Amino acid sequence: MASKSSGRLQFIDFARGVVMAIMAWDHVSGFWNRFHRGGEGVLGNKPAFVSLKWFLARYVSHYCAPTFVFLAGTVLAISTLRRAARGESQFSISRRLVTRGFILLFLMYFSVTPSFGGPSQYYFGVIACIGVCLVIFSVVRLLPTKVILVLSLATVLLHQYFDLSFIPTEPDWGWYLRVIIHEPNHLRSPFTGLYPIIPWIGVMGLGWVFGSFLNGLSQEEVRGLKRPLLYTGVAFIVTFFLVRWNNGFGNLLFREGTQIIDSTGRVWIFPQTTSQAIMDWMYVSKYPPSIAFLLWTLGGMCIIMYIGMRLQEKPGFKNGVSGVLLTYGRSPLFFYLAHLWLYKLKLPGQVRTPVLPMFPALVLWFAGLTALWWMCERYERIKKSRPNSILQYI
Repeated sequence: MASKSSGRLQFIDFARGVVMAIMAWDHVSGFWNRFHRGGEGVLGNKPAFVSLKWFLARYVSHYCAPTFVFLAGTVLAISTLRRAARGESQFSISRRLVTRGFILLFLMYFSVTPSFGGPSQYYFGVIACIGVCLVIFSVVRLLPTKVILVLSLATVLLHQYFDLSFIPTEPDWGWYLRVIIHEPNHLRSPFTGLYPIIPWIGVMGLGWVFGSFLNGLSQEEVRGLKRPLLYTGVAFIVTFFLVRWNNGFGNLLFREGTQIIDSTGRVWIFPQTTSQAIMDWMYVSKYPPSIAFLLWTLGGMCIIMYIGMRLQEKPGFKNGVSGVLLTYGRSPLFFYLAHLWLYKLKLPGQVRTPVLPMFPALVLWFAGLTALWWMCERYERIKKSRPNSILQYI
């Protein structure tokens, strides 16, 4: 399919920039705050939060991974179809995807994992997941778009029924394979992971379908997507509440309500505070992502893209705060790699990371974002001056 539009789609850069900034907060909180919690949904667990404030401080970061993975698929589709339209061979395009995928795996194990510290040197994180998905898409992309859509929807909607019991867990390779495919956990270090290929490859596939759709639109037609994006986002969020209310299909962590059954089988009903009720309703599984989780986060992503499309129509969009977010969004992988080491701030030989209250952590987050803006700007200039270097993969 020939591309009708050309140039960067700035609302995508804007959306990526927003979630990169939010992701930086999540990692600042994880590195520096003892009240930070994570691992929502790992093996069905629900880590307890000390208050609604800390729950929401973590919850806002849920937008990051789904947006990052979805838009990775979107940008992948657009760039791949444009390369094909310029006459690049299918073999060359697939080779480029495989190369980029293996570079991401290298960066995961030799940069990202060491930045987190700990003994899990084979941690399979979001960068590794995207890398493997790129390798898979070097072949899958050749399927018709409608087939990719069906496969992606099936992966997202039905993955909770996926059973890996046929893979043995006693040898480490079997355990690690299950972690990588669909069973995220930290039980057997160093063979750990939180971002399994299934269902995240389905999220990337949906992004690919969206990118293929965008590639066939003119600039004017793209601008006409504002309302559809807003309505889609609102519809996803409304559906999220329906799924949570139903408390069945689509949930991997269920609402517990206020009843407790004791050892005799008697049911006790306890009053629930407003904070407890909010956390009960909003607490969803991220590892692996449930349908409820993806409805909320991808719905939010659509609304963020809508805001980006509205803002880009206004003068000064490339300046100020939106200009900073665009800078982050044009270099998402560099931002990701740099921010981990920047915010870790761990001196050689330091065993325990200092603990900061929320406000000083927010100051540190903002200071880091300022430094990252400067770093991303200069990285972008260097990358443009070296069009044939390995930087084109980062």
